[in-house]
Amino acid sequence: MQRRDLLLSGGAAALAAILPTSAFAADVGWLDVRQFGARGDGRTIDTNAINRAIAAAAARGGGTVHFPAGTYPSYTIRLMSAVTLHLDSGAVLLAATPQGSAGYDVAEPIDPAYEKFQDFGHGHWRNSLIWGEGLHDIAIIGGGLIWGKGLGRGDGKDGWLKDANGPGTGNKAIALKSCHNVLLRDFKLLEGGWFGVLATGVDNLTIDNLTVDTNRDGMDIDCCRNVRISNCTVNSPYDDGICPKSSFALGYPRATENLTITNCYVTGNYQVGSVIDGSWKKMPADFAKTIHGRIKCGTESNGGFRNITISNCVIEDSRGIALETVDGAVIEDITIINIAMRGTVDGPLFLRLGKRMRGPAGAAIGTLRRVLIQNVSSSGANLLPSVIAGLPDHPIEDVQISDCHFQHIGGAPAAMAAIVPPENELGYPEATMFGDLPATGFFVRHVRGLRMSNVEVATIAPDPRPAFRLEDVADADFLAVRTPKGRVFSLDRVSGFTTTATHGVRDQALAGPANVTL
Repeated sequence: MQRRDLLLSGGAAALAAILPTSAFAADVGWLDVRQFGARGDGRTIDTNAINRAIAAAAARGGGTVHFPAGTYPSYTIRLMSAVTLHLDSGAVLLAATPQGSAGYDVAEPIDPAYEKFQDFGHGHWRNSLIWGEGLHDIAIIGGGLIWGKGLGRGDGKDGWLKDANGPGTGNKAIALKSCHNVLLRDFKLLEGGWFGVLATGVDNLTIDNLTVDTNRDGMDIDCCRNVRISNCTVNSPYDDGICPKSSFALGYPRATENLTITNCYVTGNYQVGSVIDGSWKKMPADFAKTIHGRIKCGTESNGGFRNITISNCVIEDSRGIALETVDGAVIEDITIINIAMRGTVDGPLFLRLGKRMRGPAGAAIGTLRRVLIQNVSSSGANLLPSVIAGLPDHPIEDVQISDCHFQHIGGAPAAMAAIVPPENELGYPEATMFGDLPATGFFVRHVRGLRMSNVEVATIAPDPRPAFRLEDVADADFLAVRTPKGRVFSLDRVSGFTTTATHGVRDQALAGPANVTL
């Protein structure tokens, strides 16, 4: 039996109607988009041809849709189960600019009962360059480029968009909802819009060896389970780089859990496009105050975060690493290990338990507990120290930090040492939410169970602030801590405090509650 006859046997009449004989590549599993009418000439809109190729692959039970070298302008591409998109080296999948009535799929309706519990972009997937819902065994692979040139940022800052969320506009490069067994590997993503990758309720997700050079979030992993992110380079100067979330976008709270982020480079201070083209052009110096580019769990935190490891990552000119629960969920069992940072703004580490409570009424305030941080080297961070801040009646619990070096620029004015930061319990979680802080290394408030060992805090310039400011903290142990000369600890309502082998401070234990400077 001939290959074509074999494939068309078994009643696949629908496939026979849509699949040209010449569409078969040398490998029977691959379909060439050009054989379905795609031009790849950089001018012709190839949306329909691409979707025909995907439908043909799905109709025969699955396969690979292949993009040879060329530029393929397109609007919305609709993925189907058991289909892989393969972008050849030299292939560019280009998000086209909407023209008249031609544009991207309209954002799906969302139940008004929970529409306001997250930003617009988190609750819509179809207004994207590539989207899929309820699918399984899908992949986007290959050495090509996805360029979201015609996508909006979703914040109204796009000069050519009158309505960043209006009909026909797209604002995400890749959006997946309620899928499983998903692979994203090896391609480059430029200017991904609001989200380069938005994965919501996606399980068994692997993201490997991507280069993401984008104008807002690099990748948002929302309400997902069993996720592996590895070997990626992310430059996102205007928003977050790799961002696990747990929003209410599915209509119910669902945790993001069993997640690893490893061997990645994340930055927020290169001109968009310069990482992909290899020129690595830094943003102008006055951009420093708006740098983003961090790894952050949050802000959306209705479902919580469990069993997460962040390891072997390099983070440059960014907002560091943040763990945030402010919408009534749990963050627990988090390990952060082997991280090299430099040029951090807004504090290398930010752990926040707050009560914004954007979600259904009646939800309880969340918890943040069991966080282990080890082998972190941070240099050249600005004046803002790392922050670990809970609520007066809801402390952060069981944080261990060991074998770390945190260097800041120092040189704060003397008055900063006497600042009493506001609680700002309802505020949007950012390390800057408390204003200037009275510590060079760590500001810790409302915490139970803090262990620090072999931790050094250093400043480039002399700084009048103590290395550690602790407020309403219980059971805090410091072993072999090294700090600049001067005040080491400033304690306010601290009980169960011990320090051993700390330079400049004698070994002692304070039952408390203590209000003292050491």
